[in-house]
Amino acid sequence: MIRVSLKNIHKFYGSNEVVRDFSFEIRDKEFIVLVGPSGCGKSTTLRMIAGLEDITKGDLFISEKRMNPVPPGQRGVAMVFQDYALYPHMNVYENMAFGLTLKRGLVKSEIEGRINEAAEMLDLKEYLGRKPSALSGGQRQRVAMGRALVKKADVFLFDEPLSNLDAKLRSKMRSEIKKFHMVTKTTTVYVTHDQLEAMTLADRIVVMNDGVIEQVGTPTWVFDNPRTVFVATFIGSPAMNLFNVTVVKKNEMFHLETSDGHILLPVPESKVHMLKEGMEVVMGIRPHEIKPLHQDSGEDSLIASVDMVELLGKNAFAFCKSGLNEYTVEMMGGDIPKIGENVGFHFNMNAIHLFDPKSGLNLAF
Repeated sequence: MIRVSLKNIHKFYGSNEVVRDFSFEIRDKEFIVLVGPSGCGKSTTLRMIAGLEDITKGDLFISEKRMNPVPPGQRGVAMVFQDYALYPHMNVYENMAFGLTLKRGLVKSEIEGRINEAAEMLDLKEYLGRKPSALSGGQRQRVAMGRALVKKADVFLFDEPLSNLDAKLRSKMRSEIKKFHMVTKTTTVYVTHDQLEAMTLADRIVVMNDGVIEQVGTPTWVFDNPRTVFVATFIGSPAMNLFNVTVVKKNEMFHLETSDGHILLPVPESKVHMLKEGMEVVMGIRPHEIKPLHQDSGEDSLIASVDMVELLGKNAFAFCKSGLNEYTVEMMGGDIPKIGENVGFHFNMNAIHLFDPKSGLNLAF
């Protein structure tokens, strides 16, 4: 049972605190993704697990053993770096074997067996004699993964390993890494700023912002139940639409009205208990929960002008404006409007989220 536990971890660089009170447990064989914007502390957290950064305060445990004083080479972890970190003068075989040759007690036949096994898994057998300069970006990344794999580590750490690849290769390598984990079944921690990588790879995601954990959960659960405005806008592409609204009463029912009065929408019964008349809140709704209409369907619909359309094959994103309010709508097939056209839209009010404008917290939490 290989678990990684971080308990009240803090990291300071001088007086600058980059990770604050980070507490989290990674389960045996779990694939965890730390996701957040640049500078949020995710790579620093990963490097503290690896032993490449000292922990200022708090405790790190791997398999119940406190790791704070343990050197990196004795922690049972293997790390795949963003820049591959391959030796240019060594071929693929030598790069994968280098760490093993430094370990006492490993005979040549065992080293060869591990490398051949890893090369077979990662489709590298025909490249073992090549040097890194003769490999593509994806092949180099697989070599870096192979070098980690041959160590038979308890924990794999990935630090933004796909950020140097083009879009097509990134997609292919995401699949490779997922298959890699399914085969090895090794406890894995993966860092990225790309929320698409996080959503497609993770068993659970840890959303970080400004050195703290904003939310933890499965990708689908976090997407559907964002705890804060930050999570709502960071997870999901395009981001969740947000409107500053005031709660008003109309015909004895609560409605949400924007400051310019262009959007007035009825509050569903399931949300009424969170609100009171005159209250100011932030309403959030995902682009796919706004649907185009051919005619006005009532209180939960409105007319907006289309400022821009982003075509993506069978679907498109329409960037619309109603009064001073701008929002994005995900559209399919024949529903795609033209720029400048006025279109009716229906808001699925059962799918809205309501946030406190000061704290940014979801009122449902």
